[in-house]
Order: sequence, then C-alpha cells, then structure tokens
Amino acid sequence: MIAEHVGTDLREQVKARIAAAAELREQAVRLRVTRRHRELLARYDRTVVSVAGAPRIAHVVPGITPLQARRANLETVTAALRDAGVDYFCVRSTSDTAAAVAVRAEDRERVLTALRRVCRARPGYVVPVRGRQLQEDSALPGYGPGSWKRVAGADVVRCTWYLTDRTSRLVLGVRYGCDIEFWRREDGELVAPRRNGIAEAVPADEPAVEADESLFTDFTSLPAEREPVRVTTRPVFAAGAVGRRTFPIDVVYTWVDGSDPRWLQERAAFSDRPYHEEAANAARYLSRDELRYSLRSLHLYAPWVRHIYLVTADQTPAWLNTDHPRIRVVSHKEIFKDPAALPTFNSHAIESQLHHIDGLSEHFLYFNDDVMLGQEILPQHFFLPNGLGKFYLSPALIPYGEPSPDDPPVAAAGKNNRRLLAERFGDTIFRKMKHVPHALHRSVLDEIEAEFPEAHRRTAASRFRSSGDVSVTSSLHHYYAFHTQRSIPGEDLVYRYCDVGKPGVERVLGRLLATRDAHVFCLNDTTSTEAELSRQQALMTRFLDEYFPFPSPFERGADNR
Repeated sequence: MIAEHVGTDLREQVKARIAAAAELREQAVRLRVTRRHRELLARYDRTVVSVAGAPRIAHVVPGITPLQARRANLETVTAALRDAGVDYFCVRSTSDTAAAVAVRAEDRERVLTALRRVCRARPGYVVPVRGRQLQEDSALPGYGPGSWKRVAGADVVRCTWYLTDRTSRLVLGVRYGCDIEFWRREDGELVAPRRNGIAEAVPADEPAVEADESLFTDFTSLPAEREPVRVTTRPVFAAGAVGRRTFPIDVVYTWVDGSDPRWLQERAAFSDRPYHEEAANAARYLSRDELRYSLRSLHLYAPWVRHIYLVTADQTPAWLNTDHPRIRVVSHKEIFKDPAALPTFNSHAIESQLHHIDGLSEHFLYFNDDVMLGQEILPQHFFLPNGLGKFYLSPALIPYGEPSPDDPPVAAAGKNNRRLLAERFGDTIFRKMKHVPHALHRSVLDEIEAEFPEAHRRTAASRFRSSGDVSVTSSLHHYYAFHTQRSIPGEDLVYRYCDVGKPGVERVLGRLLATRDAHVFCLNDTTSTEAELSRQQALMTRFLDEYFPFPSPFERGADNR
C-alpha cells in the first residue's frame, strides 16, 4: 500500500512505476512462453493457437475430426500406460466426446510419471476433473514444471493433446481429451471415484477383455458399418446395456442446381405463373454450395450416419465424390411412382417420394442443403434408442383458416396438413416445425401415402408449389407419428435460424462463428432479389469457409480420407 502522507504527484509516479514493472513482468512471461513454444514446435508439425485467450500448442493433423481427436487422445494415454507397464481398462464416462480409462490408485505415481513423460515428448495439457464441465482456460501445460502438482491428488485427471487442421481454424481441445480415473482397492474390488452408469466396482483381479468403442460413446457408427475399433476393458463394460441404439440411421438430401441451363429450360417450359411469387423466387433455386458445407458438417459432427442419399433431377455437383461408398445420387425418376409427374420443381412433391429410395433405412434424417450441424450431435437428438423419433416445434404458428391463393406455400401446406390430421385424429395443429434435420420413419411415410391417397397424389403431381400441397416430411409426418405413438417433441437441440436476405445478417453470422454454440443452424433465403444474390454469395462463402475450413471425404480430391 502507498502511504497516505506521500504527496499526490509522488503517489501517482509510484503507481505508474508499479504498473510499468507489472507490464515488464507480463512481457517476460509472454517471451518465455513464446520461446518455450518455439523450442517445442521446432521439432514437430505443430503450431500455436489461441484458445480462450491463451496460447496452446496444437498438433497439425490434416482433416482432423472430433471422433479422430477422441480416438487419438485415448490412444496416446493408453500407449503411455502400456509402455510403463500399468494395467488399465476403458470405462464409460459421462461424455461422448471424451474417453475415460481406469487405473489402480496404488499406481498413481507410475501413471503420472508416464503421462508427464509423454506430455514432454509430445506437448499436451492436463486438468483435474472435479465436475462435468471443463473450461479450456483451465488446462495446464503438461510439459511445464508445476502443472502436475495441481493434479497430484485429483481422483480424475484429463489429458489433452490439442489438434488442429492446416488452416488452424478448427481447434479440438479439452472437450476431446482422455480422463484417467484412479480406482481404489477395497475388499478385493476396484471402486470407481465417480459414477459411470455401468458399474461402481469391478473385481480387482478380473482379466481384461476387448470390446467395440461403440459401447463407450454414442458418437460413433455401429460396428457393422465400419472397421472394428477395439479397446481394452473389463467384462461388465463389454456387455451391451439397455438403451443402446442398434439400428442404422441414413441421411437424405434434396438438391437442385438452379443455374443448370437444361433445368432452367425445363422449368421455363412448364412455368406459366406460379401461384405465389415465393415459389418462383430466384433465391429458392440458387445453389451457393451449401450442400458442400452441409456434408462437411455431417462428416465432422455426425460420424454415426450410415449412408447418404442425394436426390436430384439427374444433376450431380461437379465436386461430389460419387465413388465414396457412403454416398449415392438418386434420380427423381427412381422414386416417383408416376413418371408423368416429372419433371417437377416442387420440393413438396419431391419430399413426398423419399421413402421410395431403394435401400433406405427405416430411420433416417432428411436434410435441406441449407441446414448445417454446428457442433457434435448424437443419434438420440433425433431418435430414442427404442426407435421413437423426435421433432422440434417452432414458436411460429400456422395461420388459421382455409388455404388461400395469397398464402405463402409453407402456410398453405400447413393448413392442408391441419385439415387432414383433424379429420383423422380429431384435434387441431397450430405450430410449424423448426428448420432442423427431420427424423423420419420410412414406415410412417408409407402409411401417410396410404392414409391420405388423394392429398398425397395431388402433391406429387404438382410441378410447382401449390395451394393444394401437403408438407409430408417437414410437418405431416411428425404430427402423424406423434398421434400413432412413434414420435415425441424434442427439446435438446440448440438451434439458430438465419435469413441471409435480412438486414444485420453479418452480425448474426459473426456471433454464430464466434460462439459455435448451436447444434444446428439454417441459412435460408427466400426474399433476396437477383441483384442481391452476389453479395449474399460472398458473405455466405466467407462464413462457411471459416466454419468448415477443409474438404470432407465426400468431395473430389479430398486428402483427408
């Protein structure tokens, strides 16, 4: 404290000198950190990234994904334990993105020594786990001298090796680390330091077994859909628990290249005057490469998807890797029951036929190409393990009354859905659905086609959106499945809707990029004029390139397969 009797001028000078000294100390710390980083980076393919305002050494892995980061951190930890001769077994943690291994508490010093050694050889970070949420800024450098004292007495420790792509725009950190749990020996058992949902204790001398990684995280595909990924565990964790998903989930996209001359000629030949100007708006048919980025989001954040079907009017994006075994282009001609309904330019009509796709799974997600995944998402966001689907109600309301030629297409379809459901089930729907991936049952779509044959046929036969349409996949299915006990309202998706034709869109996109807090976001545009489209194109491309910076395996020439 500066003495009160010191003159004001002198007191201010002292304060200034103290502040200057503090700044010099902070600069010295920054220089030491930077120098240490340079020493470590000189020997490896690494870079320094900023995470929560702090520098982090990140290992550069082209095309890195969250699932690969989880696997890599688990393998680094278990390899260090094997090299040190420490017994371990994998357990199911409360996180689907972070792995967890159990070790004996009596081996603590050997475990921490092994982890210190690997963090120095390959710079990693460590943090004690005392709750379910970990902050990125709480991670301590495992290659530093004092970090391990902070975790010496922790029951659970997380080790993380930050991973990034070549652009350093995607950084995968603490969320994908590996937890090390120290299990205590009591009366011939090893007792867990925290709950895991499977077993609180295991026999101390029980032999280890191998099991598939899908028993430890829902953030992966079923074993039958990929090469086996095996981990070491104990028998109780290798047993399939009730509540696991056992059915495949596919994805269906509908896509159109609105700049294709052949498609434009066909559309002009059939279009006289669409019933509502929104149905003919140029923005509705413009391809801004959203599909490319939506597929990138699917690759990053939903690795559990089995097959992807792209439904088109005999169009294929030039960049699409059609040789990839998980993707197939489906022509309208393959799914429309009535060939006379083609060509069609009506998304309601196309969506009414999706359940005719050959080989499509019973449970599937329907994506519009302007819908993106913004972070990791799990099957249970859309389907319960017993197969029940989830739908996400919007606060927006379907206008009351009968369909009118003045109604926008989505409003007219909602009114028609309302009438059909009221006649069939006796109650009235009022709410629209959010623009998220729609969880659909193939069998429910079959029933709807049989239950409402005239409305279904009329929609399929309408070349352009019409006031007589029903919206099968985005609304009618969900309400019908709810009334027949096959779907329920969901509430666990963080969702953002962005109309890129509205003022202030730059601010909305900037916040979305900075926070990355949405499971799903939709970039929609039904109002832009042709004169505005080029500016919107540039804005969207900048945003999507930042959010999804590298190609997915579904793109030609991708080097991250």
